[in-house]
Amino acid sequence: MNRILVTIAPEPERVRVLVTTDERDLLKAVLGPARHCHPRAAATLLEGISLWHQCPLSVVLCADEAGHSSALELYDALGFGARTLHYDVGVAYHPRVARRHAHLRGLGDFRDLRQLILPGGAR
Repeated sequence: MNRILVTIAPEPERVRVLVTTDERDLLKAVLGPARHCHPRAAATLLEGISLWHQCPLSVVLCADEAGHSSALELYDALGFGARTLHYDVGVAYHPRVARRHAHLRGLGDFRDLRQLILPGGAR
C-alpha cells in the first residue's frame, strides 16, 4: 500500500479532512468545529484510519494565526506535531481566506489542501 497522507484544516466553523494516497483520494470529510469536539476525537480518528488501512499515517495539520488547530490536541508537550505508532503530525502554516459561502454546498474540491501536498511528501 502507498503512503497515506491526511491533511487536516481546522477553521472557525468546520474542520476539513482530506485523506489521500499517491493515486487517489480515500476520504473527504467536513466535520464540526474543533472547539466543540472531544479532546481525543482527532487522535481517535487518525488511529482509526491507520488501523483500517493497517499502516501509519503522515499528517499535515494546517495551522493559522487564529489558533484553531490547538483544539485538536495533535501537538506534543513542546508544541511540535505529535508522533505515535499510528501517525506522525507535521504542522504547516496555512493562512485563511475569507469564505464566500456560509452554507455547506457539497464537500468541495479541497484545492487549497491539495496545494500542501507535494510529489514525494508534504511541505
